Amino acid sequence: MKVLTLLPFVLPAVFAAPAGEGQTLLGDIVGYSDLAGGIFGELVKSVEHLVYGAEEAVEKVEQWFEGGKEFIKQNGLVYELVSHPLFSEHRLRITEPTLCDPSVKQYSGYLDIADDKHLFFWFFEARVAPESAPLTMWLNGGPGCSSSTGLLFELGPCSIRNEGKNTSRNQYSWNTHSNMIFLDQPVNVGYSYGDASVDTSPVAGQDVYAFLELFVNRFPEYADKQLHVSAESYGGTYAPNIASVIYHKNKELELAPTPQLKKINLASLILANGMTENYVQMASIPDYLCEGPYPIYDDPDGPECTSLRSKVPTCQRLIKACRDFPSRLTCVPAAMYCNQQLYGPIQQSGLNPYDARRTCDPQKDGQLCYKQMGWIDVWLNDPKHKAELGVDPQLKFESCNMAINQAFLLQGDSMHNTPLLLTDLINTGVRLLVYAGNADMMCNYIGNERWLEELDTVFHKEFASAKTEPWITIESATEAGTVRSAGGSGKTAGNVTFVTVHEAGHMVPYDQPDAALDLFTRWIYDMPLTEVPESCA
Repeated sequence: MKVLTLLPFVLPAVFAAPAGEGQTLLGDIVGYSDLAGGIFGELVKSVEHLVYGAEEAVEKVEQWFEGGKEFIKQNGLVYELVSHPLFSEHRLRITEPTLCDPSVKQYSGYLDIADDKHLFFWFFEARVAPESAPLTMWLNGGPGCSSSTGLLFELGPCSIRNEGKNTSRNQYSWNTHSNMIFLDQPVNVGYSYGDASVDTSPVAGQDVYAFLELFVNRFPEYADKQLHVSAESYGGTYAPNIASVIYHKNKELELAPTPQLKKINLASLILANGMTENYVQMASIPDYLCEGPYPIYDDPDGPECTSLRSKVPTCQRLIKACRDFPSRLTCVPAAMYCNQQLYGPIQQSGLNPYDARRTCDPQKDGQLCYKQMGWIDVWLNDPKHKAELGVDPQLKFESCNMAINQAFLLQGDSMHNTPLLLTDLINTGVRLLVYAGNADMMCNYIGNERWLEELDTVFHKEFASAKTEPWITIESATEAGTVRSAGGSGKTAGNVTFVTVHEAGHMVPYDQPDAALDLFTRWIYDMPLTEVPESCA
């Protein structure tokens, strides 16, 4: 039985590649009519449901001032209301929950954008020395998956348990040494809702920047903290776009300082099993499936591998056409062809696409091969939990929204040259960590290392010649993977760093929680990954 994958969702297409030798007619894919009709029918129903939910969320609103703060009551829920004179169409609604980890300070609520977009966030203070800890924003990918899945399944203060009936404390939470923000974006992902839609990463980046500005203006104690933007999976496309917006807004502030705006202190990007450079990463799929540590075919020179490799030139030609002449007419065919032809065998393998070591039975494990995703839906649809988090009780939570996934696909969003956004950032001091579990088939470690080798920065030559060294964790003193790094002369975690995580799939903090926390903590404190210091705090 074919399993559903979110990175990316495989669709047939009616588009044709740009005219030329070896033109590929995607509309000739067998079964297009039935499959496309069913998928687009679900898309329409999903969008109608979201619009209905957003309309139902609008009720009588009361506003008042108390103790120098503005408050609002909406849908029976009370929030602190935060506005900004330079963001006239944006405001924050904030509440203070005690779910998940009551031992730390928390904030949750919404960034309201005009009247048609509402992005949900959940903040947790660091468990250790929050006043000096940095600030990290975590984003899941999909596109269309809630960052609450990362929170409850991978690296948040609590982990989902018992079929969604409760949670347990996560001793390896990333808020051990960092203040953490989990943001559901773009709109209509997770608890986020609205009539408007977002289907490209650049537009999503603008909304995230507005959120950060309002957040640090309301909570100035975090304004000067180093910010680390950490994103998984399709977040490898989101995060560079977000970072690029922050970088250019900061440059504008340097040229024309504005007292009411704060410079966002962007320190690093962390791309976790990311999809960032499809021209390179798509081409690595045959290498991983045929000759990687967990090959799905017995013979690397057999017919299956030969056929798979034969798809790469057409995929790369289509991606090049998208980049040379960017539009939906060029980028959507690239996304459609590459996704179906190169990810298709993974879907049909009977294995978990996110962990080649495991099989997947969708009826038992769920459509995404992890039953915990369904548990998360149960827990976050509990009316008591919604009320405490400041969420309209009528709003339905879904871990992953396939309508958003398809909308991004139908823009060809992932086919653009995302690494181009990173050059100026890295050359001016923003650090980059890319890590990947070696059992992930969807965003494999081979492709992630290769695009980093080609990344055009002042560290290019140094990274190209850098040796791969063992990475040994501090707490367990085990070799958890390998490190390759440029910058820092071996005295820091590096400026451009790649880490392969052993015995881990797409969700490294789930598979290797101790190692993931070790890597994250040493990275945000810029400590060498190839030495074992006495303490990481």
